[in-house]
Amino acid sequence: MNRLPVRIARWSARHAGRAIACWFAFVILCLGTGIAVGTHQAASEDFRVGEAGRAEAIAAEGGLERRPTEQILIRSRSGPLDPAAAGVAAQDVSERMRRLPGVDRVAAPLRSRDGTALMVAVVMKGPELDGKKNVVPLLEQTAQVAAAHPGLIVEETGSPAISKGVNDQRGKDLALSERLTLPITLVTLLLVFGSVVMAGVPLLLALSSIAAALGLSMVASHVLPDPGVGTNMILLIGLAVGVDYTLFYLEREREERARAQGRLSSEALVELAAATAGRAIVVSGLAVIVSTASLYLATDVIFSSLATGTILVVAVAVASSLTVLPALLVKIGHRTERRAARAAERRALRGEQPRVSLPWPRRAGRRGHEARAKTGRLSGAVLSPARKRPLLTLSVSVLVMLGLAAPAFGLKLVDPGRDTFSRDIPAMQVYDRLNAAFPELTTQHRVSVRSTPERAGEVREALTELGRRTQNDPLFHKTAEPKILASADGRISVLELAVPFPATSQEGVASLTRLRHEHLPATTGALVGAETAVSGDVARGRDYVDHENGKLPLVLGFLLLTTFLMTLWAFRSVVIALIGVLLNLLSAGAALGALVVTFQGTWAEGLLGFDSLGAIASRVPLFLFVILFGLSMDYQVFVVSRIKEAMDNGMTAREAVLDGISRSAKVVTSAAIVMVTVFGAFVALHLTEMKQMGFCLALAVLLDAVVVRLMVLPSLLLLLGDRAWRPLRRARRRPPAARGAGSPVSAVRPPQNVG
Repeated sequence: MNRLPVRIARWSARHAGRAIACWFAFVILCLGTGIAVGTHQAASEDFRVGEAGRAEAIAAEGGLERRPTEQILIRSRSGPLDPAAAGVAAQDVSERMRRLPGVDRVAAPLRSRDGTALMVAVVMKGPELDGKKNVVPLLEQTAQVAAAHPGLIVEETGSPAISKGVNDQRGKDLALSERLTLPITLVTLLLVFGSVVMAGVPLLLALSSIAAALGLSMVASHVLPDPGVGTNMILLIGLAVGVDYTLFYLEREREERARAQGRLSSEALVELAAATAGRAIVVSGLAVIVSTASLYLATDVIFSSLATGTILVVAVAVASSLTVLPALLVKIGHRTERRAARAAERRALRGEQPRVSLPWPRRAGRRGHEARAKTGRLSGAVLSPARKRPLLTLSVSVLVMLGLAAPAFGLKLVDPGRDTFSRDIPAMQVYDRLNAAFPELTTQHRVSVRSTPERAGEVREALTELGRRTQNDPLFHKTAEPKILASADGRISVLELAVPFPATSQEGVASLTRLRHEHLPATTGALVGAETAVSGDVARGRDYVDHENGKLPLVLGFLLLTTFLMTLWAFRSVVIALIGVLLNLLSAGAALGALVVTFQGTWAEGLLGFDSLGAIASRVPLFLFVILFGLSMDYQVFVVSRIKEAMDNGMTAREAVLDGISRSAKVVTSAAIVMVTVFGAFVALHLTEMKQMGFCLALAVLLDAVVVRLMVLPSLLLLLGDRAWRPLRRARRRPPAARGAGSPVSAVRPPQNVG
């Protein structure tokens, strides 16, 4: 592990042009291959979990699965609805829709109970999830009908139209987040490096890594289907870690350059950087990959896609930092050296006194290594309490973090379904009006029964009795006639029950509980040899949340174990490994508690632009813990590596802690600013789930970089002293000035005067 980054950097530095060409050829190859093979989208069966998934599998076996359905709502533009005019518009809609190749059937127009609206249901061909890809012709026909009947309001909604609206909105949101993130990231890098060229290098590598990962994810989707969230994760994580890894490497190369004072070649400098920052990047990348892999244990298509996207983009970002980055640094270094040499020649011709300066941006080398090694003013102010009063600083900072984490015990989870989507989507506005006019369409339970063909009559009687029981239950719609469907062979039967409450409401959840635990056992559940299961809008969400809760202990246990083992492997210290796990838990818990306070209530709705769900999206907590544990290893590995290096060079434990954290504070703070910017941009998105993820990750990274790494960690290590490093200190073998066999001694050149 120590030698591999150096060997790669040595080859890249000595063959810079070839390394750069190979990298961009690799990016083009990945992207081109991905475009050529396309993306394999997840199908309905890939999302099935729990009893709801079993019910959908039973229905699909008999050809009775849910089909993509659109509803065309016809209302009066002013005053009461004219039945004759509405009937003509409904006939026009029906005829147009029947002529479309993607339409299976069109139902007869249905009038609302209050007579204010007419609705035409259009059932599309193909599986449920394909509806959003084929809905555009239907929307176009609806728009033409609306134009042909100006006295009426003719509008369309349905799962396909809503899904298309969500995808369109997500695309616009991502474009907005990129417009916000890239300029802020560039400005941050300019402040760090003081050079446009060097600020552009991290962005170039991050964007090229994202492009390569996108292509690879398309190929991977043929093994693990893509539910449509993998691209978001690649963009989110790719920019954050891509810039971070490059930043770590660049900062170390600058430090080595400042220390060398012109005595080492650019090739030697990147090898020195690879021996330290390169190893830290490899360890950090492996930690992110291993921790993210725990998401596969959730056995969920969405989490699997998130894991795949994250693993691919992190692996590519690590590869770019180890391969093409040294080549770019050598090219830039040579160009800067040539300019400096020409400037020195001009001064010599003018008879000016030659001076030694660094072949790098003037601001970087003017103060020398020791000045640049000091932490910045803000970081120094945050670090000062830990240096002077570690016990008090540790106690106060931990109490503050625990106070932030306390609300997490009141966490409520909900599966963010259709009812939670933004009302800025036109189809969602029509959806609300449709439910107001036809409350029996708001929510639906589907009871699926599988038996033998000779028992079809018995099953139908039981389902009829079930329908009668629900008619007398206030949690179900009384006027909606229960609908029984049966397969051609009589083996599969499905009963559709209407519920006039949103799927995420207490009443909607209560209706599912009543159906499963009271009505079914007394009817179809009493049939010996018949398999009964309930699906529908409510069951899908509740079973998904229960599935995630059941997997949570396994995923978190694996996450904690792998984080501990990775840190132990990297630093050979049980104490350091335990500290890493505990500090990651502290950061994640504090961010989760702040998330609960902000999003489960309503006080921040106007501030952050969301409608509270009264709960947290069910995927957010698990995603937060896994991703944050991986990303926190960036800072953990980088900071502790600097401390370890200082101790290897002969410093005491106290001196090494202060020196290592001081030297790493600036780059850690800069990296945190980039990550907070990337994640924080997602708070501006419309989807509440994405807002919650962005808010939680941004806050967690901020707390981890400032409170944990500059206050809690140094205080704890200062108090522990040598006890935290005993295994590490026993492993020290060489004197401070010694270099390993792989050090670039041959690249050392004598001092020379450069301008």
